[in-house]
Amino acid sequence: MYLFDELKQKLENKRIKIVFPEGHDIRVLSACVDLHKDGYVDPIVVGNREAVTKLISENQFDVKGMTFIDNEHYDDIESLVKLFVERRAGKISEYDARRLLLTNKNYFGTMLVYAGKADGLVSGADNSTGDTIRPGLQIIKMKPSYKRTSGIFFLVKGEERLLMADCGININPTAEDLAETACITDTTARQFGIDPKIALLSFSTKGSAKSEETEKVIKALEIAKEKYPDLCIDGELQFDAAYVPDVAKKKAPNSAVAGKANAFIFPTLDSGNIGYKIAQRLGGYEAVGPVLQGLNKPVNDLSRGCNQQDVYNLALITAVQAMED
Repeated sequence: MYLFDELKQKLENKRIKIVFPEGHDIRVLSACVDLHKDGYVDPIVVGNREAVTKLISENQFDVKGMTFIDNEHYDDIESLVKLFVERRAGKISEYDARRLLLTNKNYFGTMLVYAGKADGLVSGADNSTGDTIRPGLQIIKMKPSYKRTSGIFFLVKGEERLLMADCGININPTAEDLAETACITDTTARQFGIDPKIALLSFSTKGSAKSEETEKVIKALEIAKEKYPDLCIDGELQFDAAYVPDVAKKKAPNSAVAGKANAFIFPTLDSGNIGYKIAQRLGGYEAVGPVLQGLNKPVNDLSRGCNQQDVYNLALITAVQAMED
């Protein structure tokens, strides 16, 4: 079954509340209208009242029953300010907390999630990745068992489902980071009905080249096998050896992952970001994400090149994360 049809079945009658801090963006607002109409997610749209009202009028949207919040005129702002100051534990004053919540919609939306008024957040259509994830890291924070968040993309074509990480956050992860990303990716995959076979990618397969870069991936495999022995993981593998059965038979004949991999851990951010975009633009895969892994509650980032359907699909993923956590 197509992934997003399966997610809709999971979310039927659940009405998970997802906050969207970019209500001024037509792609986001259109997706929220559709999400509300379809009934899988209850969107909370944050935006300037006049700007959002104008968009609604111009597009003749039916928004009956939807929730809209203008953070500059939020009745319960003082309770959020107090909670924000407590959460930052001396790192922000009451004055600065109030100013930030009144002027920065990502911080405001993230505080709605932390306060339990929403179950997750989707942003990034009009903001950088840093602007989206910084409030999440400061307020929602990482689960105790993890040290770093990572950005994973869902690559979907028909019934095929692939995962690629880290494509959005960590520029040059260490071997320990790669091992932890593999562990979190295993958890994410299982949340979405994927039986993960994880490939640690490199430009080398099983010692075909030697360098500091390949040694990092080899070390990551050693760490992963020691710390997370239940993972189905192998490396170092070139992408063709990881994905193509005939190539795997030649390059890594004894691997349980080679030729069967559906979750790919890239050695650096540049390779991951380039790789998923090639799969999306040349390979014809839908690419949704980056989905941030390891946070206490889901805060997810859109690409600024996203379309309305991308917003809709990431909202479904975020809602399932919220439901499964």
